[in-house]
Amino acid sequence: MRIAMVSAQASPLAECTAQGAHVTELCAGLSASGHDVVAYTRRDDSTSPDVVRADEGHDVVHVPAGPARVITEDEFTAHLGDFAAFLAERWRVLPPDVVHSHHWTSGLASLIGAHHRQIPVVHSYHGLGESPERQRSDAETLLARRAAWITATSAEEAAHLWQHGVRRARVSVVPSGVDASLFTPEGPAEIRDGRMRVVTANLDPCNRTAIDAALSTLDHVELVDVSPLPRRVRPGVLRSADVALCAPSADTFGSTALEAMACGVPVVATAVGALSDIVLPDVTGLLVPPRDSGRLARSLKTLLADETLREQFGIAARDRVLSRYSRRRLAQETLAAYEHLGLAAHGDRSR
Repeated sequence: MRIAMVSAQASPLAECTAQGAHVTELCAGLSASGHDVVAYTRRDDSTSPDVVRADEGHDVVHVPAGPARVITEDEFTAHLGDFAAFLAERWRVLPPDVVHSHHWTSGLASLIGAHHRQIPVVHSYHGLGESPERQRSDAETLLARRAAWITATSAEEAAHLWQHGVRRARVSVVPSGVDASLFTPEGPAEIRDGRMRVVTANLDPCNRTAIDAALSTLDHVELVDVSPLPRRVRPGVLRSADVALCAPSADTFGSTALEAMACGVPVVATAVGALSDIVLPDVTGLLVPPRDSGRLARSLKTLLADETLREQFGIAARDRVLSRYSRRRLAQETLAAYEHLGLAAHGDRSR
């Protein structure tokens, strides 16, 4: 199939663990399955080439819409028409079989761009009803009616969509994935100073207070934040860790947990968003109810004190990533969503 992946405000070339990383894994998995994938993102750097060929085999097109610098979502809304017009012209010449949009701005631009050629749009909200802004609310309502299919990244997000009126029959769960050939237990690890190491990212402030208090009673543990680290550096840091602590107030993608598990690192996590699906309690790590920072701290101390349990969880964590969150599995589930629209694996939409 010819697949257009639209992520206007989160480039799949960016060094991030959120929407951009999710789109990257989707593109990589679908490309490896033999499909022609082109991702569209807004140009936010004047030096960026018009088209970049990613190592994974897909193209990334930088769409000229608004100033060539990083801008806020509010600023981007004034340039949505330009973004949509670019897509419409591009797809007039060579229409894809399906468009897959990410976040409401990409969804709205995709619906407009795909309208003339009647190209089906699959949409991923990545957060619904999180803003009181009228334009966003109207766009999300329109997408619920007009998108051919909806994918959620977790069971929690799917339930949230149903509660907001999106029909159950048009929603499927396609989780985030991880490059298990880059994030692997084998390979160089960052040298430590002798202390045990807990890696974390996007730790909720309330949880941070409890964790700091718990670790203050231990003189041989350090807490390392991996969120600002470039993607190419993170595997070595994760391999050096004894435990990964994933305790945000919300987590749409669960990317840090997946990367840690792929490196064979057990996870202590709060049961929010994608983390509730990713971490199997007492199998790949420990899962704690949200807003229970005391239990979170105790769970972390328990795992740090039990080397055998850490090893068992780490082995199971790697196995779970390979079986459930590999690029191949991600591509299979994404294609299954597309096939609900009557699209065969080779692409058979009449033009």
